[in-house]
Amino acid sequence: MKKIGFIGAGNMGTAMIRGLAQANLVKREEIIVGGRNIEKLIPLEAEFTGLQITTETEKLVEQADIVILAVKPYTIPEVLTTIKKKLTPDKIIISVAAGVTILDLEELTSRETKIVRVMPNTPALVGEAMSSISPNSNVTAEETAHISTIFSSFGKAEVVAENLMDAVVGVSGSSPAYVYMFIEALADGAVLNGMPRDKAYKFAAQAVLGAAKMVLETGEHPGKLKDMVTSPGGTTIEAVKSLEDTGFRSSVISAVQAAASKNSSM
Repeated sequence: MKKIGFIGAGNMGTAMIRGLAQANLVKREEIIVGGRNIEKLIPLEAEFTGLQITTETEKLVEQADIVILAVKPYTIPEVLTTIKKKLTPDKIIISVAAGVTILDLEELTSRETKIVRVMPNTPALVGEAMSSISPNSNVTAEETAHISTIFSSFGKAEVVAENLMDAVVGVSGSSPAYVYMFIEALADGAVLNGMPRDKAYKFAAQAVLGAAKMVLETGEHPGKLKDMVTSPGGTTIEAVKSLEDTGFRSSVISAVQAAASKNSSM
């Protein structure tokens, strides 16, 4: 297994690091985490014994076979300028920065650099991430499969064309936020009907989890699964009508489009 280096340990970086460490696909000694502030990295080192931390990104790149850029998009040029001299042809650069294209990354490094653009989401923290993987032409099929294995260790991963990345951001990268809002709204409805808040969140979250598993594990169309719950003249079809009356589908579609449009303009 190749040694993996993370540059950046913010929310997304930390979620991936924890997911990877907990999955035991890579030995903790094979994970290096770099950042500007060593104090912010110490908790990760304490949580996962053996994991290495450093503030010297150039040394991190020297040691790592795969370098994951888990930093804010606006810092990508600075980071790549710092490490460019250490990027030998065999190293793979993975960027999870929204809005930074493969072409951008090639221009900041070289046309020969092995580059993969990945968009994971924060459920990596609980082993349920959804990650898209878009390699450039320098990355071999075997290397792409290896990267897919890494990202599948804390969820699911699919190889997609880079021109679908904006859609990925809207439907997956940003969507946990929409789902949390939906769970909160479901719970509010239950509280309105007398249920204690803690139980309301549990019922709402488990219902969303179960419904999602039904879609993934049965392979049935979501519309068919919805029809299975909606009895003629029953409570569920009454609720579905209310959602349709208030533009539920349209609001969700608009949210996905808004996130996708924002990503394309970054």
